[in-house]
Amino acid sequence: MLTLIKSGTLITASETVQADILIKGEKIVDVGTELDAPGARIIEARGKLVMPGGIDPHTHFDLPMFNTVSSDDHYTGHKAAAFGGTTTVIDFVPQDAATLKESIQLWRAKADPKAAIDFGFHMNLTRLDETIEAEIPQLPDLGVTTLKVFTAYNGRLRLQDHEIFRVLRIARDHGLLTLLHAENGDVIEVLTAEALAAGHTTPEWHARTRPAWGAVEASLRGAALAAQAQAPLYIVHMNAAGEVDMLQYARQHGLPVMGETCPQYLFFTEEHLRRPDGAKWICSPPVRTAADNQRLWQGLQEGMLQVVATDHCPFFYDGTRPILYEGQEVMIPGKELGREDFTKIPNGLPAVGDRLPILWTYGVQTGRISANQFVALTSTNPAKIFGLYPRKGSLLPGADADIVIWDANRRLTYGVKYAHHRTDYNLFEGWELTGFPEKVFLRGHLIVDGENWLGKPGMGKYLYRVPSAEVL
Repeated sequence: MLTLIKSGTLITASETVQADILIKGEKIVDVGTELDAPGARIIEARGKLVMPGGIDPHTHFDLPMFNTVSSDDHYTGHKAAAFGGTTTVIDFVPQDAATLKESIQLWRAKADPKAAIDFGFHMNLTRLDETIEAEIPQLPDLGVTTLKVFTAYNGRLRLQDHEIFRVLRIARDHGLLTLLHAENGDVIEVLTAEALAAGHTTPEWHARTRPAWGAVEASLRGAALAAQAQAPLYIVHMNAAGEVDMLQYARQHGLPVMGETCPQYLFFTEEHLRRPDGAKWICSPPVRTAADNQRLWQGLQEGMLQVVATDHCPFFYDGTRPILYEGQEVMIPGKELGREDFTKIPNGLPAVGDRLPILWTYGVQTGRISANQFVALTSTNPAKIFGLYPRKGSLLPGADADIVIWDANRRLTYGVKYAHHRTDYNLFEGWELTGFPEKVFLRGHLIVDGENWLGKPGMGKYLYRVPSAEVL
């Protein structure tokens, strides 16, 4: 089947041009002006923007936590992503089974039948021994080319520095990329115990027991380990001004270190945790200050940060009350579990459907970033870094026809109604937006048409990513 998208303004990471796009089956086959394709389905895009589908390389679907589970699974989260213009996501596989291969197989068994957009996996490494080290080089055969390590969550997820160093060297030798969650787990343990002993149980103490200096120090420590291992490093969910400074220092010294941030760290502060509904903003690492927000924006503007992801990991605010989702009542325990103790509030926020609309209005429309930077940060850079380019993140012939037709003039009051996450709140409720996806194509298939959902479970494909991907 042929589809011809006519007369749109194409926005890529590098240029803005008026052109047509011809799609055959699931691929882009031609890009040019005044293309003609007899018998093709014509999609008129005059006056609209045409961009590659968004890529969110940091999501957590169906993730068990604190006696509950993140409320979006690999169908509902993918659907929400699509309504926000994202057509590819990369989720994290917990190291739950005896082997890494078995862990990936378990996660694929959950995801494959539900996936509504294309997806890949990162592999969490939360314990390390010689057997696991020997298995890491086999991961590209399973489509996984990225490893995540933690300097926090003592006794659960954290690896020690010498173990992270070993992981980095193995990754270097096999074309893999190491991802780092940068906080100081030892300091967090001490401060959390002291806060609880003093009777401090409200949400703002989540931030106060995870100070920004711990993130700053751990980011530089991670860069130093990467330098000594001569390996690339990608620091996830950067949240503090000092982290951007440390990333700048590392890159100025020629180190192959990259960084991402997320919408919550661009817009929200610890003051939100002090609200009566402050639990809605609980995530790890926590939101910081207005000065941190500003420095992160500066990092995006200047190209110091390479990616805007989401760390999407939603929970109900009040899981004792059902919501309607696709006509069915759904009720999942959520943040009320920590009503009396901030350490029991599930850590995570809904954002996968918000990322592109929010960043467009409050980034592009305000002049903080250009439209081309928007595409780079949300699509092309993730595709390059995570071994998907040019199949994803481009509008080139031969690429998958993952395409968003964007109405830059559409105005709406945003919130739960438009976000489509399977949860009971939205962090951006009531925010005024200008610019929103109109049509979304996944490999040439129209899956979002205005407010109509045309996608279905199982149509998303698992992506085997390419090792030795680009360091930007």
